[in-house]
Amino acid sequence: MKTNKLTLGLLLMNLFIAFLGIGLVIPVFPTLMNELDINGTTVGYLTAAFAIAQLIVSPFAGKAVDKWGRKIMIVLGLFIFGLAELLFGLGKHLEVLFISRILGGVSAAFIMPGVTAYIADITNLETRPKALGYMSAAISTGFIIGPGIGGFLAEFGTRTPFFFAGALGTIAAILTIILISEPERTPETSEQTTESKNGFKRILEPQYFVAFILIFIASFGLAAFESFFSLFVDQKFKFTPSDIAIVITGGAIFGAVSQVILFDRLTKLWGEIKLIRYSLLLSAVLVFLMTVVHSYFYILLVTFIVFVGFDLFRPAVTTYLSNIAGDEQGFVGGMNSMFTSLANISGPILGGILFDIDIDYPYYFATVVLALGIVLTLFWKQQSKSKSINKVKARVAN
Repeated sequence: MKTNKLTLGLLLMNLFIAFLGIGLVIPVFPTLMNELDINGTTVGYLTAAFAIAQLIVSPFAGKAVDKWGRKIMIVLGLFIFGLAELLFGLGKHLEVLFISRILGGVSAAFIMPGVTAYIADITNLETRPKALGYMSAAISTGFIIGPGIGGFLAEFGTRTPFFFAGALGTIAAILTIILISEPERTPETSEQTTESKNGFKRILEPQYFVAFILIFIASFGLAAFESFFSLFVDQKFKFTPSDIAIVITGGAIFGAVSQVILFDRLTKLWGEIKLIRYSLLLSAVLVFLMTVVHSYFYILLVTFIVFVGFDLFRPAVTTYLSNIAGDEQGFVGGMNSMFTSLANISGPILGGILFDIDIDYPYYFATVVLALGIVLTLFWKQQSKSKSINKVKARVAN
């Protein structure tokens, strides 16, 4: 089946918008802390509320996608996203902000399986890994660039970013209604849906387990780094929202460009596992360096380069999983999302508690977690495609 580029582009844009909502709030947290008199622990829970709601609702949303259809769940998710962002823009009390973040997580839970299933319907085993790679990039880019957009728009008012995002989500929902039709479900994707019901049992299989744990570790490191970056530089260096936007957006762009230029070459040179190891090493060193640099230039330099590590890690682990997954692309995509969500919950919560003790502690802890990931890769063996294919054939035969 040939993939419609306009449809795929709109689906990826929807994902980007949904995950933009996670990071959009980060640059305005210092202002909100002053307005509402809240501490770092509360900020951590507020950040994690999105991912907690997403994790809880995702299994039910996945079943609804199969029962009611892909398009309707994506559209509902986008409208809920628009409402969530509007609430955050209007909210003057902490309870309203928590409701907003929870609704944002619900919207992502609706959109994510809807888009994943839609992509599975319009691709085949040959084209699916590339499309899933694009999907992973859309999620990562939305999460990384969200704080930058939020910081720039916050110059026009603390709540402006959320009104902007709410409008963006509503427009995306309308475009989805007009331009996208419900896909035809192929027998191939139906088989994969049935197969994925028993997928949780295979999380512990060696070729998957290490990769999923590393996804958690890298996502934890990124969440801990980014969630408290604005508070960290606000208290330590008196950064403004625009300063935060410049640093984070610049880092995101630099990381994305480096990914385009370096990823293919480094994968051919080292292979996925070594690239994952070196990406984690680079990220760990630079997260730690955030606690010792003092000038604006060096903060800018460290932040720019730290995103290179995170941006090289994500496609490397996605490529590895796609290569060994065979007919289990949907299972791999779902587990990727689940472990990312778990990290997006625990990273901000633990980071918030540590931030209230000492503003450097979230970065020390993230460095230790990333270092554990490096050690884990030393015991990780490359799973060949041929072994994966044989396993798939054995399952089909049984």
